[in-house]
Amino acid sequence: MCEGPKQSTMGDDPTLERHFRGHRDTVTSLSFHPTTKQLVSSSNDNSIMVWNFRQSVRAFRFEAHKDHVLDVSFSPSGNLVASASRDRSVRLWVPTVQGDSAEFRAHSAAVRSVHFSPDGKELVTSSDDKSAKLWTVSHRKFVSTFSGHNHWVRCVRFSPEGRLIATCSDDKTVKLFDHKTAKCVHTFHELKGSPLHVEFHPTGTCIATGMTNNMIKVYDVRMLKLLQQYVCHEGPINKVAFHPCGNYLISASNDSSLKVMDLLEGRPIYTLEGHRGAITALTFTANGEYFASGGVDHQILVWKTNFDKEDLLKEFPRKAETKFGSSPNSDSPVVLNPDGASSASDSGSSDIQVLNGEFRGLQVNGGRNGHGPAAEENEHLTDDSEENQDSNIVSARNYFNCARVNVSGAQGDLQANPVQRSIDNLSTQVEALTKTVALMEQKISVLENKLKNVLTLKNF
Repeated sequence: MCEGPKQSTMGDDPTLERHFRGHRDTVTSLSFHPTTKQLVSSSNDNSIMVWNFRQSVRAFRFEAHKDHVLDVSFSPSGNLVASASRDRSVRLWVPTVQGDSAEFRAHSAAVRSVHFSPDGKELVTSSDDKSAKLWTVSHRKFVSTFSGHNHWVRCVRFSPEGRLIATCSDDKTVKLFDHKTAKCVHTFHELKGSPLHVEFHPTGTCIATGMTNNMIKVYDVRMLKLLQQYVCHEGPINKVAFHPCGNYLISASNDSSLKVMDLLEGRPIYTLEGHRGAITALTFTANGEYFASGGVDHQILVWKTNFDKEDLLKEFPRKAETKFGSSPNSDSPVVLNPDGASSASDSGSSDIQVLNGEFRGLQVNGGRNGHGPAAEENEHLTDDSEENQDSNIVSARNYFNCARVNVSGAQGDLQANPVQRSIDNLSTQVEALTKTVALMEQKISVLENKLKNVLTLKNF
């Protein structure tokens, strides 16, 4: 069942636009069609479903796997859907009414993750057999193995330009592999928790990981160091997703909440609650205008981003706003409560309900006014003073803005020659140091003024 939208009146706050229900078990993964016309989901009910936003087209359910479907992904062209299953197989589907598919046995254990290359010609998979593998899409032919992990490989992802492949494993490591040679070029070691999900920044300059110890970490893949970390959830982080503009990161957790991080400011700005139980799936549309979440409550919620309006105008000035059409069977519209939070009502369900005028089950907390949840926002932030926060914001803005400038076209900075890369890295570091020195001078001036005031009072 799908629920239709209602026009947003919440300004810059995320709003719930659609509500899909049809799976009979946990929703494990989500992927939008490149044109946002469809959304595909996978589930522990052994099926995948393709949800259509046109009023006249119903959802399709595809059943061929013999066990839980753990991951699903649209190809860059939108003509194919790949699914990975605990039955050790990968299937390539044509997302039409017929639901034609081709199966190939990819691993010797459960296949946990699947992802298309940027050109759509290759496919990478990861498995409980401690490996990731590369395949051609046209002939489903094995190409190479990415080895080195000694435990389950939870997730695998291509970098945006296709040169690198990132994997994360229960052996508490995140590895970067060269796509062509299949050699590991770097390993990030985790001490306290295992990474459950890894995702590349749209520029390809950094990766984000969701951890079992409730942390989100952002690593620089050029300088090979930790850039930011967030402790803002009360449960393991199952999924992370970058907004296509690169300025925001969303996380999904076992604590039933979604968190929106502003990467430029280095802090969480929204907390979204609507699922009952752990949130296990998360994805953005190609233009970032919408994102979708799924959970153990068998539900899929589609949200309108809203907080990225300025970034959307800069990134996609020629693209018209995507419109979600309401379903002819929509008996549960999205409604807005008086204080601006959104919810989804359902005449036959108590999952989201209104009690004494307060919405229970879906909340939008926080915002740009800084009144969101407290968090340990960055490993460099140990002091809550305004000076330290300003320093962190300048550093984050400097890094992500420089990353966007240094990446040119689809190839990006990672494709540059080593000398150029070193020069760019040094330039970035010098600029950051210059900013830091300027801030330190400001702090010294403030301390001098305070000391003068104290001495003046003593003289009196």
